[in-house]
Amino acid sequence: MAGIDNIRSGQSLTTSTRSSARTESSATNSTDSTKRSSAKQDAVSLSQQGKDIGEMHSQMASQPSFDSAKVAAIKEAIANGSYTVNPEKLADNMIKFEKELGGF
Repeated sequence: MAGIDNIRSGQSLTTSTRSSARTESSATNSTDSTKRSSAKQDAVSLSQQGKDIGEMHSQMASQPSFDSAKVAAIKEAIANGSYTVNPEKLADNMIKFEKELGGF
């Protein structure tokens, strides 16, 4: 059997005859399981509620996660210098956010 250093250098790995016996055994087992699975198949069905949830998920995933019109309006206000920040409101929101994170 090749050592780990030989494998890293690209030399081939030698196997013993025991592994070929395992291969024959696993081939027999896979044939048996194929015969059993062809006789009985599993089935899955979703409720209408599950289908509706999947459809809503697909619709939400296809839409952007932000309001692009609002983002464009803010970018325009920043560009033309009319965007103003209310420091009190900003500070209140930062404190509120920190309190919400306090539980984590």
